[in-house]
Amino acid sequence: MTEAAERPTDTGLPPPEGDATPIETDYAIGQDNVTPKLGPFDLDIHNPVFAISGLTVVAFTFLTLAFQSEVGPLFTGLRDWLVASLDWFFLSAANVFVLLCLALIVSPLGRVRIGGTEATPDYGYASWFAMLFAAGMGIGLVFFGVSEPISHYESAFGGVAIENGVRTDWAPLGAAAADAGAARALGMAATIFHWGLHPWAIYAVVGLALAIFAYNKGLPLTMRSAFYPVLGERVWGWPGHVIDVLAVFATLFGLATSLGLGAQQASAGLAFLFGIPDGDATKVILIVAITLVAIGSVLRGIEGGVKKLSELNMMLAAALVLFVVVTGPTLAILAGFFTNLAAYASELVALSMPFGRDDDNFRQGWTAFYWAWWISWSPFVGMFIARVSRGRSVREFIIAVLLIPSLVSVFWMTAFGGTAISQIVDQGITAAADAPLELKLFAMLQHLPLTAITSLVGIVLVVVFFITSSDSGSLVIDTITAGGKVDAPKSQRVFWCSFEGLVAIALLLGGGLAALQAMAVSTGFPFTIVLLLACVSIVKGLMDEPR
Repeated sequence: MTEAAERPTDTGLPPPEGDATPIETDYAIGQDNVTPKLGPFDLDIHNPVFAISGLTVVAFTFLTLAFQSEVGPLFTGLRDWLVASLDWFFLSAANVFVLLCLALIVSPLGRVRIGGTEATPDYGYASWFAMLFAAGMGIGLVFFGVSEPISHYESAFGGVAIENGVRTDWAPLGAAAADAGAARALGMAATIFHWGLHPWAIYAVVGLALAIFAYNKGLPLTMRSAFYPVLGERVWGWPGHVIDVLAVFATLFGLATSLGLGAQQASAGLAFLFGIPDGDATKVILIVAITLVAIGSVLRGIEGGVKKLSELNMMLAAALVLFVVVTGPTLAILAGFFTNLAAYASELVALSMPFGRDDDNFRQGWTAFYWAWWISWSPFVGMFIARVSRGRSVREFIIAVLLIPSLVSVFWMTAFGGTAISQIVDQGITAAADAPLELKLFAMLQHLPLTAITSLVGIVLVVVFFITSSDSGSLVIDTITAGGKVDAPKSQRVFWCSFEGLVAIALLLGGGLAALQAMAVSTGFPFTIVLLLACVSIVKGLMDEPR
């Protein structure tokens, strides 16, 4: 085994086991780091990346909190311009990621093993899958599980609306005016489209690039390493610094969007159950309290923190979805899983088309935003799943990250969204449809047994997803800003965990949901370009690996 293969052992990454093709480079992980001491805290930080990222985030948080009334319209305008101008780009890029993943599953490159030909997995399937799913979709599934299927169903059922020659409705594709069955199928297909293959392909691309270049090539566990086949030794200079800084911003603002959504839903749930005022003060208190718990989880590490919380989350999520299946329209849900899959398959190509469509509101306001949001999340989710996926083959990795979570997402949306639509169509209960976005889950549960208990479980689920996301995100950002070191001082992780909460608070107070969405989209755009280049690097990196 070469010196390049053994170099990572000093930073917490194991060397390749068996045959691998490490990259020969004079760069040593952490060589550009500085190790100042701030009072009782020891630091080990990559100088330009940490300095630029940290100072920018601190300045952004301060300015957003100081000028709340001024930044709200700015964030709204930025979001609307980005999704209207770049929708074709986001849709095209997401299609590339899906096609690459499917190609790798069936190609001989799928036999390459992450970590070398004799590497063995660090985690069993249950723990591995729990961590993948908790990091990847968490809060979003709980927040949108009821609200999105209802929204698409109602807009599709309402049909196409045109004013002054411009289509103004929010229905996907050509809608399904006054046809409840067709509107239900189209609404569920559109929902699954946003939570199925495309988002998970984005995560798989980032995770695979990081895993191969860290565990097989012996390079630092940072985004820049994936670009060595494209940039060569320049990746350790300013081109690499820019890539890592973009990864930090994308992770932080994508995560802040999810934390803000989680705080909105948890606050609405507490108001629904206990009459606690649902205002900014409650949301801020929630974010602060949950961030403090997340810091405690950070200090316990992956085994004692993220792993245990992810497993708890999976148990709670499984219990809640099982309850909905049993007490809701059971046969309709079970049959709906297959009919919704069929509807998704039949509409997938049309929904994926970036050109030749007139459903601008749906394509831009829903799909383009979602793809930008998933891309902004991808450094966080990708690096985290890379950390826990050593020992898996490329084929096993992609199947687990792409196909299995997509099927679970289909079942989740079918159970929650299908139950809500059944209440509207079959029972004439419109509570979920009439409720605000963050209350739709609780309005749906209100018409099932044990409402107080299941609603409380829903709130706890959001909170624990919140904690695992913040914990995992701080771990990832710290690794990037520590130059690829995975055993940097925990005080650095505490810093990033704290500022994730502060950024979420700043965005909520400075513009609400529009501000959260604007920052996710604006960081997602430049990082999309980064990921398209990463696709080239993945193929080049895998081609010279032993299988």
